[in-house]
Amino acid sequence: MRRRLLFALGPLLFALCAFAQPKGHLVIIGGGERGDALMKTIVQLAGGERAKMIVFTMATGYPQEVGPELVAEIKQLGVTEVRSLHLTRAQADADSVLQLLQGVTGVYFSGGDQSRVTAALQGSKVEARLHELYQNGAVMGGTSAGAAIMSEVMITGDLRRPVGDSSFNTIEAENVITTPGLGFMKNAIIDQHFVRRRRMNRLLSVVFEHPQLIGIGIDEGTAIWVKPDETFEVLGVSAVLVFDATRAQVARSSGEYNLQANDVRLHVLRRGAIYDLRRRKVKRLQP
Repeated sequence: MRRRLLFALGPLLFALCAFAQPKGHLVIIGGGERGDALMKTIVQLAGGERAKMIVFTMATGYPQEVGPELVAEIKQLGVTEVRSLHLTRAQADADSVLQLLQGVTGVYFSGGDQSRVTAALQGSKVEARLHELYQNGAVMGGTSAGAAIMSEVMITGDLRRPVGDSSFNTIEAENVITTPGLGFMKNAIIDQHFVRRRRMNRLLSVVFEHPQLIGIGIDEGTAIWVKPDETFEVLGVSAVLVFDATRAQVARSSGEYNLQANDVRLHVLRRGAIYDLRRRKVKRLQP
């Protein structure tokens, strides 16, 4: 009887585990010069000298150079067990690759083109294992493209209606192309190189189309450290901008793509600031 009951409850228990609060951390870097401090945070959260880390290089077009460079950088920070992987979609379902993820405490995604990462990992066994690792306490880190993949709604970097130099100079509906990311963050959309490359219009366009999600724009040399209590702390040298349209009225001009909104909240946060993702409010502006 007890065995039959457990069998019947199995799917429900699995579903409950899928929605359990992760025990892991995210360190999401906005690109540019990272600096040792940001990488040290990832290494320390992964266990320091006891860490076992994997570097994924699918985003870059130069994995032969980027992989060894990142491995050497992480080894200089005290980690002895670290290797890089550049996977195809077929390899992401291979049991031999899953074995390499056994016991991993830290994962790092390089910069490049985020769509290459999702093309290789989306719906794969490796993606499922990464979520399992994160649920159980591993740290997931990434920079630039490795930041974009962290959210469930991922900005690809492409436009349907590019104008001129393709800079993001409009706030319009159905223009910024998004696809599913790896979804470590369910309640936010990540954008990177944010202040340096003036990407406010791009992120606002996406936030207005997904007002239930907050937009987080992370500048170069800067990161957010997302903790298991659903707060994030700003690290690094520049700013993080948070756009919150959850209380806004968003409208689209009749017969046009132009978007408009009122009562949109903006937070400009710097090192040491803490933001509560669950309550959508700043907990601490200065350390």
